[in-house]
Amino acid sequence: MAVMALATLVTCLSVPAFAQQMQMDKNIVQVATDAGSFKTLLAAAKAANLDGTLSTGGPYTVFAPTDDAFNKLPAGTVQSLLKDKPKLTAVLKNHVVSGKYTADDLVRMGTVKTLDGKTLKITKASDGSVMVDGAKVIKSNVMASNGEIQVIDSVLVPK
Repeated sequence: MAVMALATLVTCLSVPAFAQQMQMDKNIVQVATDAGSFKTLLAAAKAANLDGTLSTGGPYTVFAPTDDAFNKLPAGTVQSLLKDKPKLTAVLKNHVVSGKYTADDLVRMGTVKTLDGKTLKITKASDGSVMVDGAKVIKSNVMASNGEIQVIDSVLVPK
């Protein structure tokens, strides 16, 4: 009985580690694709020819807006961006930082410089959530082989 209980405990503890290891074998684009909630971001990255960079380069930290985040933009914004490759590229690069950082690392840093050269302010809200220039990190520290993904609830449009 004790052996069976120990085997069950070991299995329960190793499954999340195994799942995380499987994820660590995938790059940022593959992890985002598998998640299923980043279709707009992935389509935009492909349109801006950044999908290759996020697949093979790095390490990067990506502030990844969900499809719901893109849906919060004014009507027509995404379609307009897809037609304006330089602006689309600037918006997407505003979501990527060189280096692999956890949410705690980012809060300690306070600010980060994006691939677009803009500075994002990272703070911790009173409820303990991490904020990136007003966007809330809704899932943190999603690991990939070439970086880290911080899932956010808003699109970071450069000012």
